[in-house]
Formats: sequence, structure tokens, C-alpha cells
Amino acid sequence: MTAGWLTMQWLIKPDKPATQVSAPVALSSASSASSLKEPVLTLPEFSLKDRNGTLTSIRSWPGKSLIINFWATWCEPCRREMPLLLKLQKDHAADGFQVVGIAIDFRDAVLKYADSMHISYPLLIGEQDGFAAADAFGIDASGLPFTVFTDQQGDIIVTHLGELHPEQVAMVLDTIKQVNSGQLTANAARTRVNLGLSSSK
Repeated sequence: MTAGWLTMQWLIKPDKPATQVSAPVALSSASSASSLKEPVLTLPEFSLKDRNGTLTSIRSWPGKSLIINFWATWCEPCRREMPLLLKLQKDHAADGFQVVGIAIDFRDAVLKYADSMHISYPLLIGEQDGFAAADAFGIDASGLPFTVFTDQQGDIIVTHLGELHPEQVAMVLDTIKQVNSGQLTANAARTRVNLGLSSSK
């Protein structure tokens, strides 16, 4: 196990969201501010191996609003939020949402844990490649979990650093539905999410 794995930090409670609304809303703890690099506005292109070992692009779900969750088996907050992700996939697939898990972990450990949890949504797996995938989103993967929410056009609306909570997710998904229906632009959605999360503090 490399030093990089040993120095990973886990971000649990999100802090005040960023006020810049022209870029995806970024929720993070104060200690993780350096984890955010130059904002990435649209879904980047990268590929990782899936559960079957097939190289799969993150753009393999066109027309879907993605909930891209970066995690690892050894990350306790990641494990805590897993039931919520399973519920999101079950409850919101019909609304055009697709959860995609990206495990920054050893393949054998991921497959064993995925089987034990009956994870039904797609998984992409990478060790160093997983770090590169995080970097493609403009995030320094020094903390897990983190989750990226896109609309169906691939515009990134929210980057959430830390454990997901149901009330936050419900508001984000409702806002993204309005983007997908043409009621809001991506920038307007970022503003709404930012204000909504600020008022909920």
C-alpha cells in the first residue's frame, strides 16, 4: 500500500458552499478547500474498467443525469452513504438519473464488497487510474467520498465533497429535474442549489 493511500483523509460534514455560481456548486469542509482545482463545467472523458474488466467510458450513459460517486471500501463515510446511493438508483432511475460508482481501491476488495452490499448500479474501478479520474473533474482526491451531479446534457451542477445526506440530495435532484425539463439553465440551477444549501445551514 502506497503512502498516498495512507494519507487519504475522509471528509464527513460539508461546510458552507462556494459562492461562485458560474461554476458547479462545491460543497466541502474548510480543511478541504485545496481539494478543489479549476472548476470543470462539463462531464470529462475518461475510461476505467467495470466489474467485468471491460474498459468503460464515463460517457456510456448518454441522456442520463449522472450521480458519480467516488469511494473506497476502507472509507467509513463511503460505506455509510452506500444505502442512500442504492435507494437513489432504485427510486430515481425512472426519472433519468444514473448512479455510477468509481472505486479508488483494489479490484478484489471492491468486487467482494460490491457483492456483499448487492450494489446494482454500474461500478468503475481504478487505483492510480481512479485518482486520474478524480483529477479530470478538477478534484484532488485527498478525501473520500465525493460525488458529482450532472444534468442530462452532461453539465456539472454540483460537486459534493463529503458524505451525502438525504435532504441535500433531494433538493439537488429536484433542481436538476427542472434543468432537464427546460425550466432552469445549468447556471440558474447552480445558483438555486447554492442558495438552498446556504439557507439550510
